[in-house]
Amino acid sequence: MTSTAAPAALVDKTESRDTQGKPVLSRSTSTVPALCAIVLALLYAVVQGRSVDVVEANMLHWATLRHAVIEHIYISVVIAVLVLLIAVPLGVLVTRRRTRWLAPFVLAVGNLGQSAPSLGLLALFGSYLFIGFWAVVIILTAYTALSVLRNTIVGLQGIDPSVLDAAKGMGMSPARILFGVELPLAVPIIGAGTRTAIVLAVATVPLGSFLGAGGLGATLFGAVRSDRPFAVLVASVMIAVLALLMDWAAGILQRCLTPRGIR
Repeated sequence: MTSTAAPAALVDKTESRDTQGKPVLSRSTSTVPALCAIVLALLYAVVQGRSVDVVEANMLHWATLRHAVIEHIYISVVIAVLVLLIAVPLGVLVTRRRTRWLAPFVLAVGNLGQSAPSLGLLALFGSYLFIGFWAVVIILTAYTALSVLRNTIVGLQGIDPSVLDAAKGMGMSPARILFGVELPLAVPIIGAGTRTAIVLAVATVPLGSFLGAGGLGATLFGAVRSDRPFAVLVASVMIAVLALLMDWAAGILQRCLTPRGIR
């Protein structure tokens, strides 16, 4: 009697632990921000201990760098939001039974956006169309949307059909199945594509400085033009750290949105 009850209790505890899933925050999640903080602290110490001329001092002034970082984050976040608003609905559209025939055309447009050289598109916009914030956002949204579009399609197509059949058997409408079953189950894959898009955006936003969009690109390419290799190094390290931190933040948001049972 006791020997059969104990394993049953153990199974119940194991099942309840599995359904709870992994926690959103753990010790491992603090590794990336801790390493980034160390790198930034070392970079700050090196900058403070180095004698620089007036031009380099203006480039590496704290207020200038802080403003550039805020602009860089703002542009990257706007691009990421637009990518989600465009790519996820398109991914849903081409996975529906009635509109699957659109998939080759939608993917062709997505491939065209990423295969076109971003620097060439920036030059085209700057020469013939318009410049500024929205020019850079439009170009880089088209450049980074493919990863989210593909992952949305893969995530929705990879859901077990028996799960969808069970949802239909419960009397759920197509909209409830989409928003209550399909998209939550596809969050990990969609989130992975979104994180890729964010890193691409952070890495390519500096090119937008040629169109006057701001960000750390102004510091980076200003240092290149004025032959200040140390300032180039500082700006490059800050862009790399920013990419890591935004990817880390997106990963936490992804885990928050992922259902506990599959986290």
